[in-house]
Amino acid sequence: MIDILSSPNLTNLFTNLASGDLNISTGLVWVLIATILSMIGGAIGGMLLAGKDIGYQFSAILGGLFGPAGVIPAILLGLVVLNLLTNL
Repeated sequence: MIDILSSPNLTNLFTNLASGDLNISTGLVWVLIATILSMIGGAIGGMLLAGKDIGYQFSAILGGLFGPAGVIPAILLGLVVLNLLTNL
């Protein structure tokens, strides 16, 4: 495990993430983080909205599936705008 964490590629990725540098690898990491967080938020929202009606587990599954539907295009658009603004 220590070999993986001390590899130069992963060290460069962490350095780019910490410095705010935007490239393809950091963009993919941000999309992955946003997708996971939107799935968690969608599951919680689904349980709050329809938990009593259709069951908490089923509403969490539906919320987790539909949560990223609005977040993924928004995060991609935001990354494109940030990339354009940093290159100007």
